[in-house]
Amino acid sequence: MTLDLIALLIAVPVVPACAYLLLLTALSGVLRSPPRSSRRLRFDVIVPAHDEALVIERTVQSLKRMDWPEELFRVLVIADNCNDATATIARSAGATVLERRDPDRRGKGFALAFAFENSERRGFADALFVVDADTSVSANALEACAARIEQGMLAVQVHDGVLNAAESWRTRLMSIAMTAFHTVRSRGRARLGLSCGIRGNGWCVSRQVLARVPYGAFSLAEDIEYGIALGRAGIAVAYAEEASSLAEMVSAEASARKQRARWEVGRLQLMRSEAIPLLLAAVRGRSAVCLDLALDLLVLPLSYILAGVLLLAGIGGVASLIDRSSNAVIWTSAGCFAALLLHVLRAWHLSGVGLRGLLDFARVPGFMLWKMILLARVPRPRSWVRTDRTSAR
Repeated sequence: MTLDLIALLIAVPVVPACAYLLLLTALSGVLRSPPRSSRRLRFDVIVPAHDEALVIERTVQSLKRMDWPEELFRVLVIADNCNDATATIARSAGATVLERRDPDRRGKGFALAFAFENSERRGFADALFVVDADTSVSANALEACAARIEQGMLAVQVHDGVLNAAESWRTRLMSIAMTAFHTVRSRGRARLGLSCGIRGNGWCVSRQVLARVPYGAFSLAEDIEYGIALGRAGIAVAYAEEASSLAEMVSAEASARKQRARWEVGRLQLMRSEAIPLLLAAVRGRSAVCLDLALDLLVLPLSYILAGVLLLAGIGGVASLIDRSSNAVIWTSAGCFAALLLHVLRAWHLSGVGLRGLLDFARVPGFMLWKMILLARVPRPRSWVRTDRTSAR
């Protein structure tokens, strides 16, 4: 009975998560792009930057090369509490630079709020497109956003991927994980008429959205937080898979440790504060979008789900030794493992990292152990922490 109880406690989060991922995987075929836009929308392209002198020039140059009428977009770099040459380099690269000094209100969320307020005062833009300071965007990024906005979609997320996927085993695994999180799941949500959410890099909203849902996301996971606010307001974020914003992922262990801690802690904080309110909103408003956003929060990272599946299999093995007629737990864990495997293999196939990425799965057990030790031993960040940069690639 004790084993049955433990198995039940593990199965409650693991089985629904695997079923949910299997459903989205089954719906992850290529999406149809909308007709081309009229190329009349005006954009403010917002780049929040804190001490990004190593990478900001490459990012601005990438943005200036976008295939959109030059007079209809401007690149706004927010030099936020910078102590380096970020502002000077960005101006030299052709960006308009807004310098912000507020040491008591630090972080990407505050920089974005500052940028949105400035954009509203100037009244130039019909829509705002947000990219990180270490990003290379596809030439069609603004076209992909404009086409959907003209079709009545008020918020858009382009594919958020890894720029340096081939650099190391860590970046290849990150590319697979991000493909699972962004591409596979977003395609499935799009087919179900749901919101793919805001994913931090390469997202766009119309001015009407900011008037309807003013920006006020200042947590460690400000992107997910604002996507939830949009969902509560009945605004689904459309997924534009034909365009991309690729950011450089850290490969050094020390830098990855800080970045991972920020991501994991920020997501757990939102899970605690937002999951139940979203479920209640889904029931009261009969909102499939709110229900899916709640499920998105409640589904743990893949490494944690895999750990739960393996633990469930171990308990099933012990239970079958005690009672050879009791195989339900083993079959349940096998089904969960198959669903998770299909999800990950689909992400690997779409990620484009090739055979080396497949071989890197041998490092997954060590990576899982590293993550668990990290969360147990590394101090939890209470505020935004900048990711270290190594070079401009």
